[in-house]
Amino acid sequence: MNVMNIMDIYSRFKECGCVTTDSRTLKGGEMFFALKGENFDGNEYALKALEAGAAYAVVNSDSAVAAVDDCRLIKVEDTLKTLQELARWHRSMTFVDGKPLTVVALTGTNGKTTTKELIREVLSVKYHVTATEGNLNNSIGVPLTLLKINSETQIAVVEMGASHPGDIKELVDIALPNYGLITNVGKAHLLGFGSFEGVMKTKGELYDYLRRTSDKVFLNVDNPYLCDMASERNLQSDPERPYSLVIPYGLSYQNVEVLPSSPEYPYLRLSFMNDGSDVPYVLETNLVGTYNADNVMAALAVGKQFGVSFEEAAGAIAGYVPSNNRSQMVRTGRNTLVVDAYNANPTSMEAALKNFSNIKADRKYAMLGDMLELGDDSLNLHLSVLEQCAASGFERVFLVGKEFGDALRERGDDAGFLWFRDSASLAEWCASGEIQDAVVLIKGSRGTRMEKVIPSL
Repeated sequence: MNVMNIMDIYSRFKECGCVTTDSRTLKGGEMFFALKGENFDGNEYALKALEAGAAYAVVNSDSAVAAVDDCRLIKVEDTLKTLQELARWHRSMTFVDGKPLTVVALTGTNGKTTTKELIREVLSVKYHVTATEGNLNNSIGVPLTLLKINSETQIAVVEMGASHPGDIKELVDIALPNYGLITNVGKAHLLGFGSFEGVMKTKGELYDYLRRTSDKVFLNVDNPYLCDMASERNLQSDPERPYSLVIPYGLSYQNVEVLPSSPEYPYLRLSFMNDGSDVPYVLETNLVGTYNADNVMAALAVGKQFGVSFEEAAGAIAGYVPSNNRSQMVRTGRNTLVVDAYNANPTSMEAALKNFSNIKADRKYAMLGDMLELGDDSLNLHLSVLEQCAASGFERVFLVGKEFGDALRERGDDAGFLWFRDSASLAEWCASGEIQDAVVLIKGSRGTRMEKVIPSL
């Protein structure tokens, strides 16, 4: 599609001010994009979208609806590519005080959504922020985020997910970020990436882009994998070498201590030695898990770069309460739940179990769902989780899903473990009320729906 076509579509988008890909959410005046997937074809709903109040409908030129003579139908070769091009154009045409809009992009194996939320909270102290909603971080979600940028937006924070090589490259070419941050790299989506090296290469596509454009990288210099990735791209691995492309941060680098949790305060706490003071500043969060410490440090680094004072940033982080089954502490009438059930991979599972082992409680149970999309490594990686559980001394470990079932049979010793076909079956077992006055970790990949057990506990 040439620039004139995009300019024409953009002028119509400016009339609307918003887009949608779901005809069921129309409120009136939107530009509807008829996207196609394996099990749906949005072109079939284009006319209904116009009837429901959409100002325009972008449809595929080879679809049946394209034959309809209606000036509100915008016919293009590929609706998804057009959505992405429109988002890129909108991002490029947005200025703040006469300067191009600043976009901060972040990706990583674990913690990217929590980090994004913390960055949003910190930057919102000083700026109007447009940020990714939930985890709309793919080839559709990123354009939708960019197209929500409006006249009030001063900074955009865009989360980027990946499950295959080239995914991050595609997304940065749409978002055109000025700053980038990789939270970490670990073993996830191995079925798509092929190997851990594939994960690093794909996540590193964010660094590749910023190196080409000579823009800035927020780098956790405590993380050897990230430092190696930065060094390979001639960014920076030594924090004493002040390369202009790197903004360093890190717990050890900044001499920040993670304070031990207690039954009275089970959340993450960080101790900072402020300049010129002999008394440390203690940041108390509402996040569960020491693995969130790096996420907090990342948000503080971003805030500092954009002129948010440490006190204001710390206050914003302290006030943030996680939701959507991410690093939440939930107290029911019978038990205390550590809910980290939005997703799981070997890296995040290991960190969650390690953190749970350090929580002081008389009775501790772990409820774990399968880690999905691990390919040929799945059996061994699930076996490793079983070994970690066996060494942790939990009163009992409840396992959900085929992958854990296979691993349990391979292990040949099910002492301390109880297996269920799915989370609904485990929820039914929990409804008996046998688990009382306990602390329970709930974690698993999105496909296992481990949140189903919460009401039964």
